[in-house]
Amino acid sequence: MRKWVLLGCAIIVEVAATLSLRASQDHSAWLIVVVAGYACAFVLLTAVLRAGLSIGVAYGIWGALGTAGTAVLAAAIFGDPFTLPIVVGIGLIIAGVLCVELGSRHKTEAAT
Repeated sequence: MRKWVLLGCAIIVEVAATLSLRASQDHSAWLIVVVAGYACAFVLLTAVLRAGLSIGVAYGIWGALGTAGTAVLAAAIFGDPFTLPIVVGIGLIIAGVLCVELGSRHKTEAAT
């Protein structure tokens, strides 16, 4: 359970840092949040790996949910486009991560 909480926190912090990167276009003070956020996200991702989640699964989920969260929130906060091709692309990313997750479970179960 701990590894999933850490992963969730890593995703939230990474999305906040990425949105802050967008905000820094208007106010450079946001760059402090960007640097601190990315550093914290990588520290949390390292903790996730130390807690036992494989890198393929952890990074895949981190990337997919980070991409989806950033796209949705950027549309809501900054008015960025959120079109059907973007939704389809996010769906494909999530489907790919699910394939990686299922594949890693199959390999783990076969080894035992």
